[in-house]
Amino acid sequence: MMKTIRWGIIGCGNVAEVKSGPGFQMARGSELVAVMRRNGELARDYARRHNVPRWYDDAEALIHDPGVDAIYIATPPSSHLDHTLAAARAGKPVYVEKPMARSSAECRRMIEACEEARVPLFVAYYRRALPRFRSVQSWIREGRIGEVRSVIVRFLRKPSPEDEQGIQQWRIDPEVAGCGYFCDLGSHMIDLLQFLLGPITRAVGAATNQGGLYEVEDVVNASFGFESGVQGAGVWSFADVEDLDRTEIIGSGGSITYATFGNSPVRIDAAGAVTEYDLPNPVHIQQPMIQTVVDQLLGLGKCESTGLTGATTNWVIDRILGRP
Repeated sequence: MMKTIRWGIIGCGNVAEVKSGPGFQMARGSELVAVMRRNGELARDYARRHNVPRWYDDAEALIHDPGVDAIYIATPPSSHLDHTLAAARAGKPVYVEKPMARSSAECRRMIEACEEARVPLFVAYYRRALPRFRSVQSWIREGRIGEVRSVIVRFLRKPSPEDEQGIQQWRIDPEVAGCGYFCDLGSHMIDLLQFLLGPITRAVGAATNQGGLYEVEDVVNASFGFESGVQGAGVWSFADVEDLDRTEIIGSGGSITYATFGNSPVRIDAAGAVTEYDLPNPVHIQQPMIQTVVDQLLGLGKCESTGLTGATTNWVIDRILGRP
């Protein structure tokens, strides 16, 4: 059994600067030994600034580096499938960014390849490991709000300056991202709900473009049901006049309200009293999830964000958007 997992990153861009990259260096039993970016100068600059021994401008070269034990894929979703298949062929575990892929069909191919190669596949839905949401899960299991009956999601966001200026970004290019901002941000929210309330087994929805700033959808509404019988509804708008991030889980004895992306206090309204809990996220927000991945690879624990759970989230997105 290895005592240290030596990681290689494919795609050392913005997400690897603070959110994830340092987490591989700070997690117990983990070491970041190589990074890759198509622009070699940028890869070399990342390696220099973060004290990473080796850098590449070719993904296959990093994957086949004998000093790399496991691969973190931090590229846009359009390349997740190919990089995962390559890593599986090399017999190396994969930790892939969210959303897992552009569709549930691509997710299935990734799962099959890793199962055939007998290597684990993890997905970076890192909110599952944050103390903030582990606390929410505990409160639900403890019955703080009684029996959970429903959940309501409202996520509103004003257009970014880039959107208003017509600057094309990969997150609103369905060929790269799978859909628009809903795939990028909505996937986090849907996965988190499944972590808290169990699998979603029914989902329908509708999508449209109201702002006219780009071609892909900017408003999505959905109705969904969980295996447990809990019912849910949500609206995601990326062309709004205000910013709002609010999920309310309603039970027979109260409710829990939280922001998925912010650090605002989590609120419990139950038994005639309102209690707020200040549970800020860590600076390197992926580090707790990375630790669970490392622990599982070392035989010391278990990661709860797998290819199977990640694929379920893509399946829900496909159903909401009316895709086969």
